Amino acid sequence: MTDDPDHRGPVMFLVLLAITALIVVAWGVEHPGVVARSAAPVGGPATVEQGGAPALEPSPSVVEQGGAPAPSVVETPAPTQGADHPDPERSPAPLPDGGTRVFGGGHVLVAYYGTAQTAAMGVLGESDPATMDARLRRAARPFGGPDRPVRHVYELIVTIADGSPGPDGDYSHDVPRAEVERYVAAAHRHHALLVLDLQPGRSGFLDVARRWAWALRDPWVGLALDPEWRMAPHQVPARTIGQVSAREVNRTSAWLAALTRRERLPQKLFVLHQFRVDMVEHVEDVVRRPGLAMVQHVDGFGTRQQKRATYHAVARPRTFTMGFKLFYDEDVDRMGGPAVRALRPPVRFVSFQ
Repeated sequence: MTDDPDHRGPVMFLVLLAITALIVVAWGVEHPGVVARSAAPVGGPATVEQGGAPALEPSPSVVEQGGAPAPSVVETPAPTQGADHPDPERSPAPLPDGGTRVFGGGHVLVAYYGTAQTAAMGVLGESDPATMDARLRRAARPFGGPDRPVRHVYELIVTIADGSPGPDGDYSHDVPRAEVERYVAAAHRHHALLVLDLQPGRSGFLDVARRWAWALRDPWVGLALDPEWRMAPHQVPARTIGQVSAREVNRTSAWLAALTRRERLPQKLFVLHQFRVDMVEHVEDVVRRPGLAMVQHVDGFGTRQQKRATYHAVARPRTFTMGFKLFYDEDVDRMGGPAVRALRPPVRFVSFQ
């Protein structure tokens, strides 16, 4: 009898291989997250900056709730949202009275300026926030109109220049956090914007601004720089008028614009105080930032003629929206609504001190 080769072994192997392939394909159709994850490139920030796909990371929700993490094989990770990649599904919170642009809809801004716990630095601190707000609304009426809706602003000095070096040697100090929280709450209660004003002494504006990042994450809180109180080494506040470079202004505005973008916030006020040309070195180099409503706020007290002369000497309307300050005590024949509205370039932000 002839011994024929036995083909049953190879045939059975091919049948089993085909069945296994069908099972793998069917399982992959029912679990597309695995395919997406394995196909997506994984990289750090450099990958994103070079135009690649953003890095992937597991969803934290289960772990944050105290449970065991789900098996990684079935997770569908979400892209990391960095400073340049805010969550596209999250819309910016609206500003008081709606919208996301500070001067949108023809708005003008009227502010009370000062600090907490004392009336010595401006009208804002002369009373509690509720009383101050009622007084501000009365003062703001002459500056509004049917085509000029008013947004109310609290400009709160949160870092105050000092005549002595203090523990840090920087000739400034911060007001208590609880006081700032009180004004943040009042702003939301009364539908007003809040601006944190910095008098940094010998510190840089960016270093000081970073200390207030917790408050600047609020959608209604902006930032103001006061170069009068930005001292060079060996300078002392109140003995000399300070100044700041356009480069330092640009570094600070870039940081604030990045924070605004990262947190998906509405447009933020960014105010630069000035009443002398030399207070901002190379002001023509100040950069306009998307996400910021940049205001050049012309300070300085005196007669109407003196104030107009200062305004015309300092104003840079091609870079900034214009602001103007009125002083209850120091101005002579203080300008009212019609006189301020007649200024050219036009004023969109008026504050009282």
